[in-house]
Amino acid sequence: MQNELIKNIDLALSSLEMNLIKEVNKRKRVISHLPHSQKLSAINLVKYLTLRNVDLKGLQNNLHEMGLSSLASSEGHIHRQLQAIRERLGKNYKEQELDPCDVLWSTETMKNKTRSLFGEKETEDQPYIMVTFDASFVNDYPFIKNLLMNGMNVARINCAHDDESVWESLIQLIKKACTKTGKSCRIYMDLAGPKIRTNIINKGQKKGRVKVKEGDVIWLSESNEGFAKKDIVISPNETGILSKLKKGDRVFIDDGVIKGIAEFIKGDKVGIRLMRISSEKKQIKAEKGINFPDTELDVSPLTEFDKACIPFICENADIVGYSFVRNPSDIVFLDSIIKQTGKKHPLYVFKIETPQAVKNLPDILFEGMKHEIFGIMIARGDLAVEIGFERMGEIQEEILWICEAAHVPVIWATQVLENLNKSGLATRSEITDAGHAAQAECIMINKGPHTIKVLSTLKNILKRTAEHKVKKRFTFRPLNIARNFIQGKNNFE
Repeated sequence: MQNELIKNIDLALSSLEMNLIKEVNKRKRVISHLPHSQKLSAINLVKYLTLRNVDLKGLQNNLHEMGLSSLASSEGHIHRQLQAIRERLGKNYKEQELDPCDVLWSTETMKNKTRSLFGEKETEDQPYIMVTFDASFVNDYPFIKNLLMNGMNVARINCAHDDESVWESLIQLIKKACTKTGKSCRIYMDLAGPKIRTNIINKGQKKGRVKVKEGDVIWLSESNEGFAKKDIVISPNETGILSKLKKGDRVFIDDGVIKGIAEFIKGDKVGIRLMRISSEKKQIKAEKGINFPDTELDVSPLTEFDKACIPFICENADIVGYSFVRNPSDIVFLDSIIKQTGKKHPLYVFKIETPQAVKNLPDILFEGMKHEIFGIMIARGDLAVEIGFERMGEIQEEILWICEAAHVPVIWATQVLENLNKSGLATRSEITDAGHAAQAECIMINKGPHTIKVLSTLKNILKRTAEHKVKKRFTFRPLNIARNFIQGKNNFE
């Protein structure tokens, strides 16, 4: 019985290994154009996606029963791990047949790429910590210094807020604090991107807010012509969007606090039925985000404002965060804009915050690999709204696995210890979330009245998690991201 099981396991592994090699051969031309330092990573990514295109739960159970590796936790060296299992079962490989991307090479490569992206730090076995800055920091040099002393490695400046004079002042203070403390801190600047926001143009316009209740119909329109005074009319700050909406499309306002459904399409006016309002204050405010998860929007990820910011970013930032990336062509576009400036090229971080970006993640990674160093941010705020909160746990895990396979550092962002930062008291769920975030190479926190306490708590959590974070065992069910890549599908499920 055992011999039969061993035979079946080896046959399954042999078939898998042939498929890995076949899929890599299909993409030899694409891989050949990548920098030498990225080629092994690209090959490993293809092999991992090939493996995750099929259901391996049965094989994993058999491997586990035999006391062998179940292939879990081996994203960064998947083929070599498979070969190691086959060697245990009696397979003899020639030296040249063994995949050079083994566990040691994979681990060292990820460490080196992470260090190149985020700089040096004292605690090698813990993630980097990024802190979001704003104009209030300009008059608080002691606080900036304190952030550095308490573990901040990366300072984030969001170009959606303030202006170049504020950004320059913040950067000078950060550099001053680094000199005084001897600490290293990278400057990360986020392009604002086409964040679609509310503009109240009828009832409630003067106050910048309007009361609503569940069941109400509000209107999306670029003008208030043809509406009664009592009608609630919201104008998105981006033109050309409303024509893309279809009846039944979901619309979320204020990071998902308000959920509506497109119920009436009247020319260039769209009536939205409000289905849920998850707030005690049932109102729509101006300048709040609007998300259209069911609607394919033809909006450039680079606004004219972004383009105007790029020369300053190139001059002053170590890293540029690229918001609302959807496909590889978006990266090519940013490359062309930066090239036109004639300035130095900051390192890239591509923010994954739309269903399109999730679907296209492998191709985004391959395009990113044309650069020696880059990173990925799981921008959980917009992403959760776009894909559905119930899917967030699943999708953020998949992004981590796939980026690990590509040896690409990941930033875990949005609402990390948010309640602790605002109130001084952490919830049990956010403590658990922070522990889970330790799987990423960098964790982003927002500013708040208790930021220093957040840093202290996060460091404590990360220290404890680092001692046993590899104990988790996952099963390999098929990933839609992998299936879309291997089979050339375009749907996001």
